[in-house]
Amino acid sequence: MLDNVTPLKRTTNSPFVARVPGSKSFTNRALVIAAQRRGTTAIDAALHSEDTELLSECLNRFRGLTVTKTSTGFAVRRDREQLLAPDEELYIGGAGTPARFLLSFAAGVEGATVITGNERLRERPMDHLLQSLAAMGIRYECLSATGHLPVRIWGSPVATTEWTIDGSVSSQFVSSLIIFAAQQPREQVTIRVTGHLVSKPYVAMTVQMLRDCGVPVETRDGQAWVVTPAEPQKDRLAIEADASGMSYFLAAGALTQSKVVIPGIGGNSAQGDVGFARILESMGCRVSFNNESIELKGAPLHGVDVDMETMPDTVLTLAVVASQAVGPTRITNIANLRVKECDRIHAAVTELRRLGVDAQDGPDSITIRPTERVAPSLVRTYNDHRVAMSFGLLRLLHDGVDIENESCVGKSFPGFWAELARFKFHHDG
Repeated sequence: MLDNVTPLKRTTNSPFVARVPGSKSFTNRALVIAAQRRGTTAIDAALHSEDTELLSECLNRFRGLTVTKTSTGFAVRRDREQLLAPDEELYIGGAGTPARFLLSFAAGVEGATVITGNERLRERPMDHLLQSLAAMGIRYECLSATGHLPVRIWGSPVATTEWTIDGSVSSQFVSSLIIFAAQQPREQVTIRVTGHLVSKPYVAMTVQMLRDCGVPVETRDGQAWVVTPAEPQKDRLAIEADASGMSYFLAAGALTQSKVVIPGIGGNSAQGDVGFARILESMGCRVSFNNESIELKGAPLHGVDVDMETMPDTVLTLAVVASQAVGPTRITNIANLRVKECDRIHAAVTELRRLGVDAQDGPDSITIRPTERVAPSLVRTYNDHRVAMSFGLLRLLHDGVDIENESCVGKSFPGFWAELARFKFHHDG
């Protein structure tokens, strides 16, 4: 389908209604939360992608759990109060959030669980979470490098209800512990974050899901959470549209000065990446936030200076949009992008330069100074889905922009190229 995405010849005033799949972040959380409830839980409008399907397959290996893919999402059935560890190791590919959720989940089952992933995931840090588990009495063994996968976790009761976690590398560690706290047999568990917590909206998303399922969670000063353990009460969880996936089609509208509607997500969403629409608004677009949709009308774009700590998954999208704006754009407070599926700061700067765009990186920033022309080139993706999707947008404007390993989008948005081709057909067809 990539071959069907070529520069637009014209645009229409009719809005493009994007088909954005279910939220990856919500789907991952829903799978683990549903696995804590006895009986069957249906997860509707969920994302079917490499990451979510790997997580569902790993959860299905725990004895006492059955996880099946359905036409609209997943069904999770738990038949045992105490789950048993899988007989074989769990392979989670490159899925960072599911890996961190599985480490805590495995600490609550009977027996030893081995969790591993692909080469890049084995390089990504797990040490802060492992240290927290060890402090509460959970035994683990790193089978290769200290603080990295593969890891063997022995499930056992926790020794304390006062937990601490360093939040400076990943909010996923905090979310992992909050979900784990919900299944404890004791009364309240307090989780405190030491130091600065990055990507706070993702923790808020976790808290919202647990509360919606009847698990009491109290937030204190944004640095501590008190969880009253309880079994989730909902037997059906509905997943809203993915705000990170939405960003590409809002960006497509901004780049082509056309109209885009994103159904299935509103301005009150807990997904931090909804804020990307406000950045495009500050660059010149008109944006409307409704209860069940977000609408954008593209316009000539100008550069911005923006802190994107709360929406890291849309940084690459903004970097590409900024390359086509007037005036420089500076994106700051994004140091944790260096430990994602690839070093995304390096990837953004390197590939923009490859296309002839002036880009500079700092330890936690990117500065982009647009140029009038984009040089034809093959964009390297580093096997990172977000690099592929972001830079793929330039094919709507310029000839000669090819994308290496285009299929890597399957990690979060398998139908991306088909949907981008549909965007082109909507205008040109």
